[in-house]
Amino acid sequence: MKPFGNPVHCARLARDGLLYVCDRMNNRIQVFRKDGTFVKEVFFDKDTLRSGSVWDMTFSRDPEQKYVYMANGVNERIYIVLRSSLEVLTSFGDGGRQPGQFYGVHNLDTDSKGNLYATETYNGARVQRFIYKGLKPIATTEQGVPWPERR
Repeated sequence: MKPFGNPVHCARLARDGLLYVCDRMNNRIQVFRKDGTFVKEVFFDKDTLRSGSVWDMTFSRDPEQKYVYMANGVNERIYIVLRSSLEVLTSFGDGGRQPGQFYGVHNLDTDSKGNLYATETYNGARVQRFIYKGLKPIATTEQGVPWPERR
């Protein structure tokens, strides 16, 4: 296990007591128990250069926190990850300044209704809200930009 690249960019404590840590520069999430015991690590987009791939994360609002939403500010995407295995299920977004596109997607959070909020850094300088509409089967591993709606 190599040391953290950027001082820890985010740390989120799940309801089950596991601590999830963003190691942005090393393109990974590491998981620890509350006592500091290492559990596992998973790498994401290992070829990402510059500022790394794991910028922030937040948990879904279901009681089990089944999913992790992960921001990748270099590749301009939000990943939906199965928390139990840290397997990427799908992603959405792309680079740009239109709704559903990102310019340095940086921080994520969810509200009590499950809506997802994403902030952008650099000159993106905005917050976008993605409305939770429930679960459905995943059609593709890359959803693209959720706007405009396909007809």
